[in-house]
Amino acid sequence: MNSVDLKSADEPKEIGHEIYSLITELFPICRSITGDGYRQTMRILQRNIPLQIHEVPSGTQVFDWVVPREWNIKDAYVKNAKGEKVIDFQKSNLHVLNYSIPINKVMSLKELKEHLFTLPDHPDWIPYKTSYYKDNWGFCLSHNALTKLEDGDYEVLVDSTLENGNLTYGELYLEGEEQEEVLISCHCCHPSLANDNLSGIGLATILAKYLQTASHRLSYRFVFIPGTIGAITWLALNEATLNRIKYGLVVTGVGDSGKITYKKSRRGNTEIDRATSHVLKNSGQDYNIIDFYPYGYDERQYCSPAFNLPVGCFMRTPYGQYPEYHTSADNLDSIHPESLGDSFSKLLAILHILENNRTYLNLNPKCEPQLGKRGLYSSIGANELALLWVLNMSDGDNTLLDIAERSGIEFAAIQDAAKQLLGHSLIIIY
Repeated sequence: MNSVDLKSADEPKEIGHEIYSLITELFPICRSITGDGYRQTMRILQRNIPLQIHEVPSGTQVFDWVVPREWNIKDAYVKNAKGEKVIDFQKSNLHVLNYSIPINKVMSLKELKEHLFTLPDHPDWIPYKTSYYKDNWGFCLSHNALTKLEDGDYEVLVDSTLENGNLTYGELYLEGEEQEEVLISCHCCHPSLANDNLSGIGLATILAKYLQTASHRLSYRFVFIPGTIGAITWLALNEATLNRIKYGLVVTGVGDSGKITYKKSRRGNTEIDRATSHVLKNSGQDYNIIDFYPYGYDERQYCSPAFNLPVGCFMRTPYGQYPEYHTSADNLDSIHPESLGDSFSKLLAILHILENNRTYLNLNPKCEPQLGKRGLYSSIGANELALLWVLNMSDGDNTLLDIAERSGIEFAAIQDAAKQLLGHSLIIIY
C-alpha cells in the first residue's frame, strides 16, 4: 500500500483567505445551542461539504443530561421614554442574553438594571452572556452606554420562543482505505464571535473540503456540534462505534495572531499528542504544549473516564487569555487570514504524520546491508543517517514517529528514508 501524501494543498495564504471568507459570511448569524440560526449555519457549510444534518428532539436523555428546549429569536430591544432604541438586537446579536425567555414589559431603570450586563474594564465592548439552563432574560451592552441611561421607564421586548424542538448538529464521514478514524470536532453555538469559534468552524470546513479531493488511508469524521450538550449528545448516540476513533482534535480559536497551543489528551502520550508535538517542535515557530485538565472545550467530554478517547485540543491563544474573548471585540478584525492559513498548514502536517506513521520490518537485519551498491550511501549526512536509523529500528515494533522522536530527525526525513529503503526491497510494511 502506498503512503498517502497530504502536503500538496494550496499555499497557506490562499487557504487562509478562503477560510476568512467563509467566516465573514457566517459572522452575522445569531447562533445558540439550538435553533434556526444553527440550522442556517449548517446550510451554509453544506454549500462547501456534503454535511449530514441530525435533529435530536428536546427531552432526549443523553447520559446525565437532557436535550433542552429549542430557542429562537426574532427581535429584541430596549426603548427609552422618547421611543428611542437604546439597546437593539438588530445592531448586534450579542446585545441579548443568549437563550432569553420572551418578555414584553415597561419597567423602571432600577428594575431593568437587574438584567443588564456590561464590562467596566472594557467600557466600549459588549459582553457575550448566556442562560441556557436557567430561565432568564437580559441584555448586554457597553458600560459607556449603560452610564448614559437616564432615570425613567423603559419598554423592554424580547421576541423569542423557548419550546420543544430539536438540537441540531452536522456530521461528515469521509471513508478511507482503513476504518481507523480521525475525529475533528468544533463547536458552532456562538453568535457573532470570530475567533471563538467561527475560526474553528471555518478551518474544519475547508479542511474537510480539501480531504474530499485527497486520497487518505485513514477515515475522517467531522462533527459540527453545540458546545458541551452537543458533544454529550453525539457521544450518547454513537457510543457503540467510538472504538473506531484512534485520533482526535477539537479545533477552536485558530484565527488570532498568538502562537499555537496544544492541549494534550487525558492520556497525554497518545499518537495524536506525539504527532502534534513533533510538528510544533519542528515548525521553527514558538508554540505551547499544555497538559490535559477537565475544563475548556469538548475535549473534556471526549476524554471523560468511560471513553478516554485520544482527543486533544488545537488552538492558538487559549480561551480567556486574550481580552477580546467572549466580547464584541472578537470581531472580524481579531482574526487574520495568515493565522488561519498557518493553523491549517500545521493541522495538515499533523494529519500527514498520522497517515504515514507505519511500522516496517527490516528484511536484512543481520548487520547493515551494503547501501553503496544500491546508490543509497555516499557519506554520512542527514539522509544517510536517517537511512541507518530506519534500518536499525525497523524491527516490527517501532513506527516512523518512534524513530523520528528517538533519532531527533524530522518525520519527513525519516519517511523519505523509509520510501527509499522500501523501493530497494530492504524493508516492508509490517
